[in-house]
Amino acid sequence: MLMRIANSVWFGVALLLVRVPAGAQDNTPAAPAPSAGSAQTSTFVNSSTSANVDYSVNIDASETPMLTPPPVSGQSYPVAPVSQERANYLRGGVTFSSAYSDNVLGSTAASSKPVSDVSYSVWPTLALDETTSRLHWTANYAPGFTFYQRTSARNEQDQNASLNFQYRLSPHVTLSAMDSFQKSSNVFNQPDLASAGAVSGGAQGDNFSVIAPIADQLHNFGTVGITYQFAANAMIGAGGTFANLHYPNQAEVPGLFDSESQGGSAFYAYRISAEHYVGISYQYQRLLTFPTQGQNETQTDAVFPFYVFSPTKRFSISMFGGPQYSNIGPQFIVGVSAALPGSQSWTPAGGASVNWQGQFTSLAVSYTHTIASGGGLIGAVEMNAANASIRQQVGRALSASLTGGYFQNTVLGNLPQSVAGSTNGHSISGTASLQRTFGEHLNVQLGYSRVHQTYNVAVISTTPDTNREFVSLSYQFSRPLGR
Repeated sequence: MLMRIANSVWFGVALLLVRVPAGAQDNTPAAPAPSAGSAQTSTFVNSSTSANVDYSVNIDASETPMLTPPPVSGQSYPVAPVSQERANYLRGGVTFSSAYSDNVLGSTAASSKPVSDVSYSVWPTLALDETTSRLHWTANYAPGFTFYQRTSARNEQDQNASLNFQYRLSPHVTLSAMDSFQKSSNVFNQPDLASAGAVSGGAQGDNFSVIAPIADQLHNFGTVGITYQFAANAMIGAGGTFANLHYPNQAEVPGLFDSESQGGSAFYAYRISAEHYVGISYQYQRLLTFPTQGQNETQTDAVFPFYVFSPTKRFSISMFGGPQYSNIGPQFIVGVSAALPGSQSWTPAGGASVNWQGQFTSLAVSYTHTIASGGGLIGAVEMNAANASIRQQVGRALSASLTGGYFQNTVLGNLPQSVAGSTNGHSISGTASLQRTFGEHLNVQLGYSRVHQTYNVAVISTTPDTNREFVSLSYQFSRPLGR
């Protein structure tokens, strides 16, 4: 496992080796933002630039800098409304949470009936957001412990960490990167579950749609990218992604397997006007799954023209689509020593997304049809995915959020019907929550999550549904930076 993770890291580093123009080492301070009325501002908002900061310098005094279009940015849309955005702060605290789940062991329980249990978690939390004239970066870390009242063998030490930064190498060149890591026994067991439903406008990302019950699991997902605006209305860029899903104890998840993916992309974007962007991207993926007998590998190549329409600063509609070629290697299945022959195919792929970030409301919706990693299934899949996230500031101290997703996965390759029929399926999940603050430091959150799955794998087949209610109490302090 460590060797596979190391290989993924080196693959991502290789994708970073993109030639930067000679001006990349320019250390001049950022130019002031254009005055009101001097030019119309770029309209759509990237999540990594949502902290009200200008990272770019105008190529010409009469032109505004371009923003990276959502289909190729590698970033998720903002979760919080404008009223909840904060920048330049250090925040710390502790979160206590308790949850009741009616299905903690899945189909591994001794009886065929679901096993329910109550869990208790504690997380110290630390968050940092810093903005300068050239750099914006955020970091979050929340180690913790989770204890189960009845199934104490599944007690877990949790880790939740994320890092996101954007750095302006020169007036026209910007480097961005993101990495998130989670070690937990339950994907819903997070310090702030309401903020976990990220929605992206692009095709490259990992597939975490197959949800195991309580079982040790590690998720790691990262992106890196570089953009160069070489003309007033033209931009090029390149990037890479990597993801790992690992189950340390395979006996807890019979029928699911470790998976890994790496990818690279390049794009060209042209700004027709302040409201309209068009472009084209090339994307490559290497998708790996590790069943008991060997390694299943699929490689894909795709060309996606894309279009973005953004009539206001914080509202955008994006779409992309094109042909995707898949080269499926020899496939290993459980119980058969010899690999099944590989195959090649062309399939259509595409997607669309909508993002709106208002003063008190944020909304993001996306749909994609593409080839992706199996997310625990025995091989790469043809995936249909729909995601939605909405957050509403109801009052000064009260907010509500709703996130949900639908995923349909069809395993690729020449699998026997007995195998394909047992692994293909879909999952539907959703979380609704309310948050209430008391004063400057206390926060209470109540929520409900539900999961329904149709995969006929051993750990899920007889108990496909999970209902989870949770409550959390947080104490936080915040200190401004640079003031």
